Amino acid sequence: MSVDQGAAERVRGLFEHADYTVAGVRHLLGPVAGAALARDEIVPALRATRSGTTLETLVRLFWLQVPVPDSALPFEDLAALGLVERSNGEVRALLHVEPVESASGVPGDPPSARGHVVSDLKARPGDARLRPDHVVGQGGASGNLAQLVVRGPVGDVLDLGTGSGVQAVHLADRARSITATDVSPRALHLARLGFALSGIEAELLEGSLFEPVQGRTFDLIVSNPPFVISPDLRFEYRESGLPGDELCRRLVRRAPAHLAPDGWCQLLANWLHVEGEDWRERVADWIEGVDGWVVERDVQDPAEYAELWLRDSLDAGSAEYRRRYDAWLDYFEANKVTGIGFGWITLHNSGGEDVRVEELRHAIDQPVGAYVRDVVRARPHLTPATTLRTAPGIVQEQIGPPGVEDPERILLRQTRGLHRVAQVGTVEAALAGACDGDLPLGPLLDAIAQLTETDAAAVQDRALAVLPDLVADGFFDII
Repeated sequence: MSVDQGAAERVRGLFEHADYTVAGVRHLLGPVAGAALARDEIVPALRATRSGTTLETLVRLFWLQVPVPDSALPFEDLAALGLVERSNGEVRALLHVEPVESASGVPGDPPSARGHVVSDLKARPGDARLRPDHVVGQGGASGNLAQLVVRGPVGDVLDLGTGSGVQAVHLADRARSITATDVSPRALHLARLGFALSGIEAELLEGSLFEPVQGRTFDLIVSNPPFVISPDLRFEYRESGLPGDELCRRLVRRAPAHLAPDGWCQLLANWLHVEGEDWRERVADWIEGVDGWVVERDVQDPAEYAELWLRDSLDAGSAEYRRRYDAWLDYFEANKVTGIGFGWITLHNSGGEDVRVEELRHAIDQPVGAYVRDVVRARPHLTPATTLRTAPGIVQEQIGPPGVEDPERILLRQTRGLHRVAQVGTVEAALAGACDGDLPLGPLLDAIAQLTETDAAAVQDRALAVLPDLVADGFFDII
């Protein structure tokens, strides 16, 4: 379906004039109503939007999804885009239209991108069941991906499985070109609407995975795919119909062939924890021919996972809920699934093949995209002639009973970025205190060996064995 570009331009002007932006809505609602709305509680927001200004009317209509007076907005343009309908003297939203913005990655800087995303209405208790081709808007997962994506100008971008086009809107201001794909014609139509309201030009292609872009390469590929692992296919936006975590495996396996030199692929994924297998090895095996960084942010047992996604579409007290819950557990039991991990996968076509897999369950500094280029770096080859400097923000902790001379453990802790923690020995701890970029490793290690009355060759061997990982993990920088 085509979009009435004239109507879209006029509605975009309406949004701009009313300040229907993330910042505008945040200022209108205030902290209490805004926090309640984040919990999907709309009563405080309704109270904050009773004066009838244009911005309040837009928030009530498109975000809170309540009827507004017929005369409050330019109905004809909104109706021409399929956004609203008229009923009994009121205007009701047919679609959810939400402002989005992308952080620049520099503290204090204004957003780097602004636009609007069009999706299906948010489901609330008592609403009709979601349609199979339901299209979701911006949520927690898409927000996480937007925070992960590398900052700075990029060339050709592929938003694979674009859905409502959230990632494309985030990237529009810094991409040379955007190609957005999806298996759902309806998702592509809503994405096209959102792009028109945001003033974005993009190529939209229908098809699965990389089929619509065979033979093409991109500087950045982003994807929030339908990664939910379930025994059947109910909703296109969350399930692929492929068994287990096969969709994510295929996406990761095929992505390198579509990456330009120095290109990046960043996606969200679920993966299985299977009895008798190490999940790290399972996911690392998906990555070939490029550098890879896999981060598990959360893991759920099969029951928790089934509850999460069943409650997304069913009343927890219903007979159907219990029946489907049982079917999910049968599915996981038959496949010896002990848990389901959630996280992100970053691929970098740098010419290397270094793959790192880790768990980061704690809070980290956002946006990760502001420093992901430094994080995804290969383990270096170090020699006694290499000069290191302890990275900024590193602190040392010693753990042991009070009064004991020698600690049981020595930890190096990052106070910024990913907030990693590394258990180290006395040699690495001593280096962390001494590496200021003035001397190469050789003299420093000789001095540490002398102070600790340890064989110099043994000290050097240990340091050169463990330091590459500490450098790659951001505890030391090479000068």
